[in-house]
Amino acid sequence: MFESAELGQRVDKATYDAEVPQLRADLLDLQYDLLAARRFPVLILVNGLDGAGKGETVNLLNAWMDPRHIRTEGFGDPSDEERQRPPMWRYWRALPGKGRVGVFFGNWYAEPITGWVRKDMKRAAAAHHLERILRFEKMLADEGALILKLWFHLSRDEQERRLKTLSKDPKTAWRITDQDWWRFENYERYHRMAEYVLRRTSTAYAPWVVVDGFDPRYRALSVGRILASAIHRRLAMPDATQRIAAAPFQPVAGTGVNVLSALDLEQRLSKKKSYASELARWQGRLNQLVRDERFAKRSLVLVFEGNDAAGKGGAIRRVTGALDARSYRVVPIGVPSEEERDQPYLWRFWRHVPGHGRVTVFDRSWYGRVLVERVERFCSEADWMRAYSEINDFEDQLVRHGAVVVKFWLAISKDEQYRRFKEREETRFKRFKITDEDWRNREKWSDYETAVCQMVDRTSTEVAPWTLVEAEDKYFARIKVLKTVVRQLEAALDGEAV
Repeated sequence: MFESAELGQRVDKATYDAEVPQLRADLLDLQYDLLAARRFPVLILVNGLDGAGKGETVNLLNAWMDPRHIRTEGFGDPSDEERQRPPMWRYWRALPGKGRVGVFFGNWYAEPITGWVRKDMKRAAAAHHLERILRFEKMLADEGALILKLWFHLSRDEQERRLKTLSKDPKTAWRITDQDWWRFENYERYHRMAEYVLRRTSTAYAPWVVVDGFDPRYRALSVGRILASAIHRRLAMPDATQRIAAAPFQPVAGTGVNVLSALDLEQRLSKKKSYASELARWQGRLNQLVRDERFAKRSLVLVFEGNDAAGKGGAIRRVTGALDARSYRVVPIGVPSEEERDQPYLWRFWRHVPGHGRVTVFDRSWYGRVLVERVERFCSEADWMRAYSEINDFEDQLVRHGAVVVKFWLAISKDEQYRRFKEREETRFKRFKITDEDWRNREKWSDYETAVCQMVDRTSTEVAPWTLVEAEDKYFARIKVLKTVVRQLEAALDGEAV
């Protein structure tokens, strides 16, 4: 890839001065068109060799465009807070919303390239890291993001000359560190690894562009033209992310097994004889586990889904009743906010990922995309079909970083749901729990049942399996939930599951 780039190109001052005013005007117009359309974000990944003009070029873009709508982020070594979460968490938090531009220095490509050069990471581990990056970028592109990846390049001789020039000038000497010289001494290793990474990760939806860093004027015009052309082309395209099929709900072929109909909903637990003692027993064990010193390097993510009125709230309260209020957070998931609609679907869940020693409970979750959004056609078929693999990848990242992910589907019969709905309508302090939407959802009971069965089939993985809870009897359901949490957390702390 580097061999195909012509390095050492120049632009004379007259040409530069003549073209820049029009380019600046075009970029500013496109930026405001982008902001007005609010259809997609622009993400610019800035990578390359020291001295190749990365910082100067980004500063110039901020000067040419409106910096209020550009988010420039520099990622160095992760902070203590970031180390407690999966590596991609800090990038998710910084993603620009629709209509805005994000510029990322030291982004997700820094670790595999620098890690291999430093010999902290073997080529196989770097390759695995790149596979995760490709899945991430594909998800961003599927969500509509325009991704531009720039590699600023220099020859070895030119890089040496730049470093020496900067080091000799008192006004710029502070910019050159021992680390910069170390990277220069390892130029060939950087060159080989960068070549491998760029070839492996240059895709149709997120291509790499090699920027010749020799001449500042040529470099600036090149980047400006690339950015203007890419935004112009995307704005002229129809917005595929907004197309939702008008066809009615159609079940998708799966295993053919209805896991919900196989549940024995008649299971009961006597409240007077055993519920109180069982509740105290399992709450006590859960409390001990989250205070265990081994949990300080773990986290607990609980996902509660289920039929309307199946008792998710009651089960959650019995779990949190065993915990110190300072150690957990319950995240209720409803209709996405305007800010959340401007981001990729999983963004609002990534932002709530707990740190080590913490518990996060999701009262409904990321599975809304393959349930309510699918059945009610709030998203396209392509969106919810790809969501299965995106969700599995998300949960795998959580588990690899020490999270224990426990997922529940609380199931009741249609008749029991009707009885609970009527009870809520007739009980003054429960009226807020029942809405017209709940009654409308009953009309699509079979559609939701199909979606649930396929969800369980496609997302019950070895690292994050589903637990189906027979919730016709709320006391039985609460104890089963507590038992499951305790046993999965014990297994993880004992090293039986990671």
